[in-house]
Parts: sequence; C-alpha cells; structure tokens
Amino acid sequence: ERLAAMLADAGPVALVTDGPTRRDLPDGLPEVLDLDDPRLQGRLEVRSGDPLTDADRRSRLDARHPAYVIFTSGSTGRPKGVAVAHGAIVNRLEWMQGAYALDAGDRVLQKTPASFDVSVWEFFWPFAAGVPLVVAEPGGHRDPAYLAELIRTHGVSVCHFVPSMLRIFLDALDALETPAADADQGLPLRTVFASGEALGADIAERFRSVLPGAELHNLYGPTEAAVDVTCYDAAWTPDGAATVPIGHPV
Repeated sequence: ERLAAMLADAGPVALVTDGPTRRDLPDGLPEVLDLDDPRLQGRLEVRSGDPLTDADRRSRLDARHPAYVIFTSGSTGRPKGVAVAHGAIVNRLEWMQGAYALDAGDRVLQKTPASFDVSVWEFFWPFAAGVPLVVAEPGGHRDPAYLAELIRTHGVSVCHFVPSMLRIFLDALDALETPAADADQGLPLRTVFASGEALGADIAERFRSVLPGAELHNLYGPTEAAVDVTCYDAAWTPDGAATVPIGHPV
C-alpha cells in the first residue's frame, strides 16, 4: 500500500526493480526495468562502465537539481515525498566529515533502512571519505545481540541509533554480564550518533557507563532539510535536564 501511494504521488517515468518486488507492485506502472530480467542484463552488459557526464544527461547537472526523493514516515499524516538537492546533501556530508572526521582506521555501520533519511549519510559519508562500509543484514537493525557481534567482528567505529533502540542495545550489552570497562574494550565504537526521537538524558548517562570510551552525539532535523540541522555532544547535558539538547546549527 505504501509503495502504491509513493508511485502515485511521485509519478516516476521509469521504475528500477527486481522480480520479487515487482510482484508486490500495483498495475499501471511506468516503464519497468527488472534487474532480474535476462534481456535487461544483456542490455546492461554492453553499456559502458565509465562515469556519467553531462553528455549522457538530458541537461547539465546543477547543484540545485534533486539528488533524491525520500518519503516521510507518515507519523503526522500521509507520507510526503521530499526532494533533496545535490548541494544540500553534499553540504551536509561535508559538514559531517569536518566535524567528526573519518580516517583510514574507521569502519561505518550501515543498518538504517533506505526508506529513512539517516541511511543517506550512512551510505555516502564513508564512500566520500574513502573508508569501509559494513552493511548489516536486512532486519538486523532490530537485533541488538547481532549488532554487537557485527560491530565487534568487523571493527565498526561509527554508527547510528534511534534513542529507543539505543536503550535496548545498552540493555543487551549489560545482559552479557561483562564489566563496563571490558565491554567497552570489546566494542571498537568511538562515535555513536542518535537521532529520530528525543534523546533522554538517562540514556546518555547509561551510555557513558556502558561505553565509557565512546562519544555520543545528538542530531536533530527534518527530512526536508537534508537529514539534520543541529548537533550536540551528549556529554555536556545540563544537570537535571530530562532530554539532551538538540544543540546548535550544523
């Protein structure tokens, strides 16, 4: 139902999909490119693998052109399609590298479903910085024990959690019955970002207890503004505050 509503609203001129997904789509679709179709695979095999240029496009690429359209969750009504420009998301990624620079020793975890805007920086920040991306299995973002093992096994140093899932993740680490210092040494995390919900001060305090060697940063922003507009180091949460501040402009 969500896919049908998105297609009706966005009105795409072509659709790239695969066999299993196509069976769940409504009738009356635009041109469909099924990646499982041998005929399409044959057409792709003879195409050049060189980077696209303006000669391949209908017009010259401009920073004001949309980089992507992503649909909101619909928590405040009908899901809305948001077009984010190349310039906006590039600015957001460059800010993140400037503020929390990745280096050759880092590994970034990609676990956010691609229908949620946080996935945009998870995908493209490590690629832009030239560091490895560790991709969780589908649905793995819901399994804290799996995530802990994935982070430990692959040396993940940077990741994101929605605050409610961060609470569950910290509970899972506590359940390992490992002293906090040892638990911290077992996970190579250095920076964790939280966004998508209000970050409770109690969660931030718990984070410092369970993962004392890692930093926790609270990010806030609507999808319409290229993912995030403010940031705050949760270590500086005011005494007595119920939630971590959303901070200052990025």
